Amino acid sequence: MEPTGIRRLGKKYLILAICCIYLFNCKEDVENENNIDKALIEEPEQVYEFGFNLEDYVVKRDTIQNGDTFGKILERHNIPYPKIFEITQKAKDTFDVGRNLQLGKPYTLLCSNDSLQKPKCFIYQPTKERYVVIDFQDSIKAYTSYKPIKYIEKTASGVITSNISQSMDDQGKPFMLALKMSDIYAWTIDFSRLQKNDKFKVIYTEKYIDDSIYAGIHQIKAAYFEHNKKPFYAFEFETDTVLGIRDYFSEEAKNLRRAFLKSPVSFSRISSRYNLKRRIALYGNRVRPHKGTDFAAKRGTPIMATANGTVIESAKRGGNGNYVKVKHNDTYTTQYLHMSKRKAKVGDFVKQGDVIGYVGMTGNTSGPHVCYRFWKNGKQVDPFKQKLPEAKPISDSLKTKFLKYIKPLKVQLESIGYPKKTYKI
Repeated sequence: MEPTGIRRLGKKYLILAICCIYLFNCKEDVENENNIDKALIEEPEQVYEFGFNLEDYVVKRDTIQNGDTFGKILERHNIPYPKIFEITQKAKDTFDVGRNLQLGKPYTLLCSNDSLQKPKCFIYQPTKERYVVIDFQDSIKAYTSYKPIKYIEKTASGVITSNISQSMDDQGKPFMLALKMSDIYAWTIDFSRLQKNDKFKVIYTEKYIDDSIYAGIHQIKAAYFEHNKKPFYAFEFETDTVLGIRDYFSEEAKNLRRAFLKSPVSFSRISSRYNLKRRIALYGNRVRPHKGTDFAAKRGTPIMATANGTVIESAKRGGNGNYVKVKHNDTYTTQYLHMSKRKAKVGDFVKQGDVIGYVGMTGNTSGPHVCYRFWKNGKQVDPFKQKLPEAKPISDSLKTKFLKYIKPLKVQLESIGYPKKTYKI
């Protein structure tokens, strides 16, 4: 009886074990089905750009080609001329599509998400940040907007072995960072005569569009340069919150700039100075005064206005070639000769550092350079022999605020170490 009872009991446990396994597998299947259901109902990630959900449209991207007009682009996509005319008329107060489309600039068409793919919206990007929307899917409306921008703070440091641009390049830092530093210290340090083992530290911000598109250096917040074993600090500070005027000051609140830049081009060399007794062999060794200062630079190098002012001439004439002339006030006027291309036109107000043209070889010239001419009280003079006015200093009322503002920046600069490895050319 006992073996039989044990066998019957074993069968009962076996049946119970089978049931448990079955129930567990059923539960696991149900859970898997639930997971599958959850996976099936999970919605795809939506992609937004220019304020539109791109999943709702067929997106077509291109750039403005030679001969393209707004009308031709829409005609190619089967928009009838009467509709095109209506769109241009209603959009012209916001954006003149007949004049403002530039060759090579990108545009996007948002089209209906069906077999017809009929355009509903035209988006033009004159810059990486700014875009113009002409929306005609319901009523016609046009507006300008900007892509979201993110600023990321970064630091850099280095020891000079050749020049600052080489030091930046060796570390993979952007060339524009060296360019901006040379502008900040233009009246303090001669960057063409840096000494071996000069040192620098800089705190700066980079700009990114849509979180990922690099858009260059935004600003240098603070810098330190040790030149000939002497320290030179530079701190950016806003002196006019209404006009948004910012400038760079030393740790003693002294403005680092002058009313005029030293040079209209960055990283250049003087190839010929102002000289009223210059003799030229080509002309029989006769005296031919040179009333300008020549800055040699590569063709296409940007030429900057050396001070704020209004453009009074912009032309191509004789030995001057392409040139721009700027009146700064009743005392000072400057002129920039031999440009490959002029960017400023008569009547433009330009600020110090604004690009007004590009280095070239137009007119009488044997090599690419800009001839910089300088007038004081109507007479051409040597700018390097003038006592030029300083830029506006920090007011006494702002000085306390400035000194408080730079205190943590100085601490941050001091905490930046120098690269362990120095680079040799």
